[in-house]
Amino acid sequence: MTERLIEKREGAVGWLIFNNPERRNAVSLDMWEAIPSALEDFERDSNIRVVVLAGAGDKAFVSGADISQFEKQRSSEEAVKRYEEIGEAAQAKLAAFEKPLIAMIRGYCLGGGLNIANSCDLRIAADDARFGIPAAKMGLGYRASSMKKLVDTVGAPFAREIMITARQFNAAEAKAMGLVHKVVPVAELEKAVREYTDLISANAPLTMRAAKRIIREVSKKDYDAAACDAWVKECFASEDYAEGRRAFMEKRKPQFRGR
Repeated sequence: MTERLIEKREGAVGWLIFNNPERRNAVSLDMWEAIPSALEDFERDSNIRVVVLAGAGDKAFVSGADISQFEKQRSSEEAVKRYEEIGEAAQAKLAAFEKPLIAMIRGYCLGGGLNIANSCDLRIAADDARFGIPAAKMGLGYRASSMKKLVDTVGAPFAREIMITARQFNAAEAKAMGLVHKVVPVAELEKAVREYTDLISANAPLTMRAAKRIIREVSKKDYDAAACDAWVKECFASEDYAEGRRAFMEKRKPQFRGR
């Protein structure tokens, strides 16, 4: 791990905080490298039901990749390849993470930061948030996996506008595109996120995991229906399903255990 990526646990909620405030939480290479192991820690912890990604300070969620490292880390073909492999591994782990992920966004959410947020299941933004992908201002190529996620989220027309103009969009524009789920005043951001974590933490872990798996699978052109059926059956065969039925009949809140 690196001190620039902080793991915290609060009951059923894990917090992953990008801690590079002097550079508006720009992601350095060591931060990209640390993301998979941090997520694996949360995956192994059965007490954690939902993970929130946030930026340290009040200026940014993540303002993109740390450009100050590019001359050293992305200046040769070999260096670019290594950097891309590390970044791709982090993005792949975010995309495959089996517990709910929430991006709590205030301030700048740009470039790689937007990719990170876009890998989350829910994106809740403060009204001071600014979004954009400035790749065209630097001559950067954009990897296909990140582009596909963008197109899946906002559609090809908005993806073209984001990429070709390379401009920044405000929170209201991002909401209209479908880039974020909810926009709230800055002072209400953490409260809004905690309301979501409370809701999610009370839900059945196996059902949420199956939902994430099936949504990911049916988004493919030719999806595996048998695999989806197996994930559904796993829910119906679980102790949590029996607990959910009993709780409904007894008119009480269920106590799910993820098994």
